[in-house]
Amino acid sequence: MIYGYIRVSTDKQDCANQKRGIEQKAKSLGLLIEKYIEDAGVSGTKEPEKRALGGCLKQLESGDVIICSELLRLGRKLFMIMRILEYCMTIGAKVYTVKDGYELGDNIQSKVLAFAFGLSAEIERDLISQRTKEALARIKSEGKQLGRKKGSKNKHHKLEGQEEKVILLIANNITREKIAKQLKVSLPTLRKFYRKIENF
Repeated sequence: MIYGYIRVSTDKQDCANQKRGIEQKAKSLGLLIEKYIEDAGVSGTKEPEKRALGGCLKQLESGDVIICSELLRLGRKLFMIMRILEYCMTIGAKVYTVKDGYELGDNIQSKVLAFAFGLSAEIERDLISQRTKEALARIKSEGKQLGRKKGSKNKHHKLEGQEEKVILLIANNITREKIAKQLKVSLPTLRKFYRKIENF
């Protein structure tokens, strides 16, 4: 399947320009766009799963192709773009861009990127681990209790005993709103809890 991916704000002209460029790129590659995926009025900072792009990625198979105007259309965050490209590479899908002439396929550029993806992912894991260890060490050095005290029956706070999990989520740059939703608590509850261990 050959996909054309378009992400625009509310500018119809921009949408038309992107589509025109994608079709020209497809023609130069000897391809024909079979399906367009469009995220209209959606920020590139949103995770792919919350965009039409996410549905497209789930359907991708080896040999499929995505053509878009430029890499920034896939996302506005470096690691987000890298995750998307890594996923495409893993399943054997190709990605082409119009403006920056990017190509993800069976070539030396892709092999170099594969190495970069693996290295960056390892570095990011190490950074998250280090930030978490440092935060926990600081909390302990300040004499603050991690987890519920043994024998305590106080269930006043829903997040009692989950300090390490909260710190890990924050160290992983997860927003407060997403953390609250994941832990099934309100944002004020999360703020009140986290205020014990760090300025939130």
